[in-house]
Amino acid sequence: MANETDNDAPLHAHADQGTEAVPVADIRNVAIIAHVDHGKTTLVDALLNQAGAMGRRMADTDRVMDSLDLEREKGITIQAKNTAVRWKNDEGEIVKVNIVDTPGHADFGGEVERALTMVDGVLLLVDASEGPLPQTRFVLRKTLELHLPVVLVVNKIDRPDARIAEVVSEVEELFLDLDAEMDQLDFPVIYASAREGRASLQRPEGLDDLDDDLSVLMDVLIDHLPAPETDPDHPLQAWVTNLDANEFVGRLAMCRIRQGTIRKGQEIAWCARDGSITKQRLGVLYVTENHERVEVEQAGPGELIAVAGLPDVTIGETLADPADPRPLPVISVDEPSLAMTIGVNTSPLAGRDGKLLTARLIKGRLDAELVGNVSLRVLPTERPDAWEVHARGELQLAVLVETMRREGFELTVGKPQVVTREIDGTIHEPVEAVSIDVPEEYLGAVSQLLATRRGQLVNMVNHGTGWVRIDQRVPARGLLGFRTDFLTETRGTGMIHSVFDGWAPWFGEIRTRDRGSVVADRRGKVTPYSIVALQERATLFVAPTEEAYEGMVVGENSRAEDMDVNICREKHLTNMRASGSDNTQKLTPPTRMSLERALEFLANDECVEVTPSDIRLRKVVLDAGNRARSLKAMKAARS
Repeated sequence: MANETDNDAPLHAHADQGTEAVPVADIRNVAIIAHVDHGKTTLVDALLNQAGAMGRRMADTDRVMDSLDLEREKGITIQAKNTAVRWKNDEGEIVKVNIVDTPGHADFGGEVERALTMVDGVLLLVDASEGPLPQTRFVLRKTLELHLPVVLVVNKIDRPDARIAEVVSEVEELFLDLDAEMDQLDFPVIYASAREGRASLQRPEGLDDLDDDLSVLMDVLIDHLPAPETDPDHPLQAWVTNLDANEFVGRLAMCRIRQGTIRKGQEIAWCARDGSITKQRLGVLYVTENHERVEVEQAGPGELIAVAGLPDVTIGETLADPADPRPLPVISVDEPSLAMTIGVNTSPLAGRDGKLLTARLIKGRLDAELVGNVSLRVLPTERPDAWEVHARGELQLAVLVETMRREGFELTVGKPQVVTREIDGTIHEPVEAVSIDVPEEYLGAVSQLLATRRGQLVNMVNHGTGWVRIDQRVPARGLLGFRTDFLTETRGTGMIHSVFDGWAPWFGEIRTRDRGSVVADRRGKVTPYSIVALQERATLFVAPTEEAYEGMVVGENSRAEDMDVNICREKHLTNMRASGSDNTQKLTPPTRMSLERALEFLANDECVEVTPSDIRLRKVVLDAGNRARSLKAMKAARS
């Protein structure tokens, strides 16, 4: 089918060049972007409440936008989601404001990039004490590249350590550092406490100086951010920006209507990634009202919709007019920088816990994840039962594995490794921009820790409050397992944030772990007697009566080398009784590994056995003799 493509058009073009665009005055599309934990989801909850969008059933629900179990457990946003509120503007007209809540963690940057294609402006949220952090820079850079206007909200102004004036100056410097254009530098500033649901245009001294609600914020969003534009003569264009599923109608394509009107049950042209264009008939059509989807007969330009009836559609494709199909550019995001191997569970205890065990099922699940996760890659390995999964960071990989184990999968997960690339004949590795806030007394210890990870100092600022901010560039390799050591050194008081900062020549060897593993040398039940003999020399991960097997990592050695032990050893019984020999000895409770901590802990020759109820660390090669021969061969190859 002949077609004209708009693939060379700018990402947020609304009409063909040379035609007159008409604003859709009763709609605004805005994304809330920020660094992690700066209050995005809390602010959305407050807006929904004040707009009367929550209803009685949801009125007492916190973080209504974080609907996934993992989001609520971890206290972070993982998937970008949209909601909608209706607000009366200064002229008394009702304006629908579609609000897209985006993740703040750098590992889910692909969700942020995808969400920015849905909107016409952004609300940048910055903590009044912490100021702009690495992820703030990342999301703002993406925003400025797309030429989206910005409204700045300085949140948490009621913090006792708030630095309101300094934070606004730091944001202005960030705009300049990111080469913002002159019109982008003219952004309104709003001061708010999202938790209290209050905001003001005037710089406050405290909470009492804020207005009683968020009306000023909504008024500024409606007045400052542009309405969607459309050409009345342009044929239909709807851009698929996300995917979802409904148990009744199947796959849902989440779209932003760029041009034209789309109707329930109409025939459309599906413009696929491979350039093919086929005719399809739509099923049910939804729009978002408040925090729920509502079925409608039609939707017009600027609206965010969900449509059923397209079982094979994927992110970045276009739904167009079958008489004049014009594909929009395919959505692209930054490349992954971290990889790990996921395969079938090959341990001696495989099949006891999970229901989804085979390579076919695992491959099918990974392929399904690719459909809606634009920042993930799955590559084959030398083994038919294992695949290399590329992602943005450890947390994104851990969330994927945690989701699969809750679905009933059993997996073997390898140590995360950085993805390298060759540039000008030299191997380059990913580098992270790291921002660390620590009390002054821990500055020396943290600096030493970063030095061992090949960190390079960029900036250091003492805010005069007893805290120091350190900005460094650290190879992504050096941050694997770093957070646990960092929290230990700072007694849990330090804060660390990082974001991808480009590629650099290979930094050389980095030793990220200075202690060896305690490895079981046989299969059997763990005994109290063996634990008593070991707990003074090692930190153990297992408790009495738990089952162990040869090659299973049952603890962390206090020394650098691995230690093979009999964790199942029984006390030999005799007829002789010595005074005091049967006194009770106290067992130290085992250290339990979360999935994230287990992935950080792994040595190069180790992996994690993941089942729905257990997380076990193990050696890749279980047999001690074979491990020794492999290590000897590796040393010989290096020499």
